[in-house]
Amino acid sequence: QVQPVESGGGLVQAGGSLRLSCAASGRTFSSYAMGWFRQAPGKEREFVAAISWSGSTTGYADSVKGRFTISRDNAKNTVYLQMNSLKPEDTAVYYCAADLKPRNSILSMSYYEYDYWGQGTQVTVSS
Repeated sequence: QVQPVESGGGLVQAGGSLRLSCAASGRTFSSYAMGWFRQAPGKEREFVAAISWSGSTTGYADSVKGRFTISRDNAKNTVYLQMNSLKPEDTAVYYCAADLKPRNSILSMSYYEYDYWGQGTQVTVSS
């Protein structure tokens, strides 16, 4: 099993930055990919970014490409989401999730392919 725990959410003005962290315990952190998703009120959960087990491969939703950066530190069992140039439409609960498929699998953008989820952290961007 894997237990992800997010932190770093908060209230920020449009144009500002936040860095989310997700610490995972349980199974060896460097053996699986990680992803970030978000869910705004009344909307479906959507993919934000994903990173391979080694950190060498990343993927982003078009809506955040060029503004958000996903990274990981396997020595600290932590994945990060650096969010810059935030917009009000980025307001949502952000979740990190672990994808336990084999290491050579392609990164997934589908929430149903992720196996373990954190409790989420609220990000609110004011205009």
